[in-house]
Amino acid sequence: MLPQLAKIKGIALDLLFPRWCVGCGKEGDFICSACRLSLPRITPPLCPHCGKPQPSGILCPSCVSRQAKIDGIRSPFQFDGVIRQAIHQLKYQNLRALAQPLAKFMQEYLAANPIPAELLVPVPLHWRRLRERGHNQSSLLARELSKLINRPLVADCLVRKRPTPPQARTATVDERRRNVADAFTCRSHSLQDKKVLLIDDVATSGATLDACASALKTAGVSSVWGLVLATEV
Repeated sequence: MLPQLAKIKGIALDLLFPRWCVGCGKEGDFICSACRLSLPRITPPLCPHCGKPQPSGILCPSCVSRQAKIDGIRSPFQFDGVIRQAIHQLKYQNLRALAQPLAKFMQEYLAANPIPAELLVPVPLHWRRLRERGHNQSSLLARELSKLINRPLVADCLVRKRPTPPQARTATVDERRRNVADAFTCRSHSLQDKKVLLIDDVATSGATLDACASALKTAGVSSVWGLVLATEV
């Protein structure tokens, strides 16, 4: 009876609060079939480390010039078009129901492009920003993805020690790295020798993911890969 009740509840909610496409406004789903076809996907060849398009398929100049802690970053989409609108709706307009279909995109990407992962860890917000926003979009995505791929979610081990200005407001890659340097700590040693998949909504320079990976590896994590919904190319 429980699955049937859940289905009936879902139908009732759809009737009371119909879904509209965040791209074109068509009723029926948060991202309609036509807008799905227009999503700006990232396809090979890629930089093997940051995952951004790279015609040669070798390390891009940015990755060659730095010693990153994170083992690699992958993303199904470029941060543009409908996917950008969807992330903004989830992040700033409190449309939390978007987390499930967006996590489904991430699950489909992982099915076609496996990444070593024993558990999921979301990129944390500082408690002040979490209180202002009311939710952490990365945690919402990670929770839904955890259900879809049957991997445990460890949501409270990684902590943002100090508030940092949004990365989008920083002008250069070096400034972004300085902005998040030593901003995170891992307060649990239960992840010793584990393979972690770090979840975030958007990657720009990868500095935040790398700072998180540094904190996790200091705590004994064996490998850290980042999976984000979209990458700024």
